[in-house]
Amino acid sequence: MTVMKIFVIGAHGQIGKKIVSKLVAEGDQVFAGIRQPEQAEAFEDAGAEPVQFNLMAQPEDLALAFQGMDAVVFAAGSGGQTGYDMTLMIDLDGAVKSMQAAEIAHVKRYVIISAEFTPDRSRWPRALQPYYVAKYYADEWLKTRTRLDYTILQPGTLVNDAGTGKVTVNPQVGGEITRDDVATFTVQALNAPATIGKTIAIINGSTPISDAVNQK
Repeated sequence: MTVMKIFVIGAHGQIGKKIVSKLVAEGDQVFAGIRQPEQAEAFEDAGAEPVQFNLMAQPEDLALAFQGMDAVVFAAGSGGQTGYDMTLMIDLDGAVKSMQAAEIAHVKRYVIISAEFTPDRSRWPRALQPYYVAKYYADEWLKTRTRLDYTILQPGTLVNDAGTGKVTVNPQVGGEITRDDVATFTVQALNAPATIGKTIAIINGSTPISDAVNQK
């Protein structure tokens, strides 16, 4: 398998850390986008290259970090930050700016972690509606306003159980999925042509992830 240079946005998040670890284990060259300098040492120890990365910057500035990359993974989230309405600034505008930056830097492959039921407003949890608004419009921008080779992953309710290695793709009902399995699916999707241009909902199920990423 060809070694890829992959930039992970939100590398310090719960899923982001797992994605970085799994990519390093695959032998890829991983660049971990971090906000705080004190986060760098852990990624260096894990075999990744930490990069200071601020989604509040302009796309042209973000693009500098993407030069020479083969793929970008967006695993960032506002995570309860205060000040501005960070749901808009990170989950929507930050995501869109990262897409613009990828195009500026001529990076074609782009994978974003979204959320279950994002395309269907009638199924948005009331308490999370601002988050779903951000995810919906970020996903739409990626699909309709870019030429990226994208994959949109829409996982169900995230849990911290041990990974199962198995999923159900595009289920008709909601469900849970471990963060570890989301990370595994993300890593395998990067090299799966069948996932390009697709929006894929996933929950834990009975199909091995290695098979699920290759479903037509």
